[in-house]
Amino acid sequence: MRIAGLAFLFSSMLVLAACGAQDKVVQSASVPTQTAPAAPSPSEPFPLPPPVKAPPMNVNTLKAVTRTLSSNAFEGRAPTTRGETRTIAYLIDQMKKAGLKPGNKGSWTQDVPLVEITAAPDTALSIEGGAQPLRFAYKTDMVAATYRVVPHSEIRDSEMVFVGYGINAPEKGWNDYAGLDVKGKTVVILINDPDYEMEGLDGPFNGRAMTYYGRWTYKFEEAARQGAAAAIIVHETFPAAYPWGVVVSSWTGPQLNIDAPNDHMDQSQAIGWMTLDAARATFAAAGKDFAALSAAAKRPGFKAVPLGLRANLALDNTIRRQASKNVIGMLPGKTRPDETVIYSAHWDHLGRCEPVKGDDICNGALDNATGVAGLIALAQAQAKAGPAERSMLFLAVTAEESGLLGSAYYAENPVFPLAMTAGGVNMDGLNVFGPTRDVVIVGGGKSQLETFLVRAVQDEGRVMMPEATPEKGSFYRSDHFSFAKLGVPMVYAESGEDAVNGGVAVGHAAAEDYIENRYHKPQDEFDPNWNWAGAVQDLQIYYRIGRELANSDAWPNWYPSAEFRAIRDQSRAGSK
Repeated sequence: MRIAGLAFLFSSMLVLAACGAQDKVVQSASVPTQTAPAAPSPSEPFPLPPPVKAPPMNVNTLKAVTRTLSSNAFEGRAPTTRGETRTIAYLIDQMKKAGLKPGNKGSWTQDVPLVEITAAPDTALSIEGGAQPLRFAYKTDMVAATYRVVPHSEIRDSEMVFVGYGINAPEKGWNDYAGLDVKGKTVVILINDPDYEMEGLDGPFNGRAMTYYGRWTYKFEEAARQGAAAAIIVHETFPAAYPWGVVVSSWTGPQLNIDAPNDHMDQSQAIGWMTLDAARATFAAAGKDFAALSAAAKRPGFKAVPLGLRANLALDNTIRRQASKNVIGMLPGKTRPDETVIYSAHWDHLGRCEPVKGDDICNGALDNATGVAGLIALAQAQAKAGPAERSMLFLAVTAEESGLLGSAYYAENPVFPLAMTAGGVNMDGLNVFGPTRDVVIVGGGKSQLETFLVRAVQDEGRVMMPEATPEKGSFYRSDHFSFAKLGVPMVYAESGEDAVNGGVAVGHAAAEDYIENRYHKPQDEFDPNWNWAGAVQDLQIYYRIGRELANSDAWPNWYPSAEFRAIRDQSRAGSK
């Protein structure tokens, strides 16, 4: 889970889940530029199709699926394990019983090739050419890895260049690589966007709200596109939204990625992070002031600064190739079956993990057996209502906990073209703590699909609330992002913090209890005393969004300020 099951879990859980192998998604598509024709702004209404009434959700299904998937028999549902085999068989059976059809050309599954790379722990980063040579220790001062599927990766005497925030955004008139050739060089990059310290949302990069340009995944992708041999991000706790310990725990040990035909040889030879202290020492060795250059990098027109230093780093890797599966069920459309609407949820969890009182199975009940249970309950309800005009896909994806890999693989290898996918809804943890008066949309103000959500929420008598911590870039940390990045509008919204029974105080107490005692631990187990009324509330909203979109001829687009607008316009133009 990249985002908690309830919005009131966001601020704490995202600090824990923000970084690391879990988010390592390497995709071929770059962040699109905003060159598309004007679309309605968030303040202008999108013409909505007629509303539909959501039926009751089957609470028994929610309980049974969650209880089963999170039982010890499924061993924590880690990809490529015996737990996966049992999970896939169970999900296929549930989709059949719900009334779905196989969604992949007669098959219920899509193979997802994965590769696991484990770097030897004795690596170090050495830097020469400055006032004195520097050597930074693995875990203590730096972490490093490579996306390249090779047994050995090395940079030697690689010139170091400070490239500010490492952003190339033509639509914003911003290019930290302008006039710069970094082929064979090591780039040093700041985390987040240049305007992350603003209080409001009106800066060139949405102010306080992080854009994808601020995400570390983008920074490594752009460095590779620029030809950099290595890319090192400077860690700072506030703009990263997590402490150095999270970086260490996430970037050490086995790292999963999609097993691409080119072995990711188009990526940099090495990527990684260094601590703030290591960065300050590096700049001082170069005779530079880190604080002054960081401040300069926030201003338009910043020019990259050669550091006059040379980096050396070697990685010895153990490689293991394996495969996992996405599960795909569908409800074929009756008049436009080639047009689709997606419901998604990830089926995987952590498998066997650090034992607590002798229990080493991370069952993942809330995260994300509940989301998969919601997927099955929605499939039952939509199938019972009969086919819509468009097809509906019910997609249970693998390896979200390893970096949104299953959803990324589907998005890059779709069974149904993304240009013909009208939009979708993602679920990553349902509300099992009781109904709330409010709903929070993650990454709000990005697409016209949100108007479907707003109407459904208002019709329920609930209210929309803004995201509490937009600077954390939560939108980019769950499976909906894999589709959004390639142009498909997706909604990810969940219960807010104002509990009907007890208000905000009760919501915060539930959040603290879950984070402290269960999140990503063996204690995330099924609880027969859970209150499913909040999950039903939210699922009825998701039902409406999917059914209304599937029965319409609407093609919601991204707003011009969203990073994904141009790629959507391009794909839709091609479909016409």
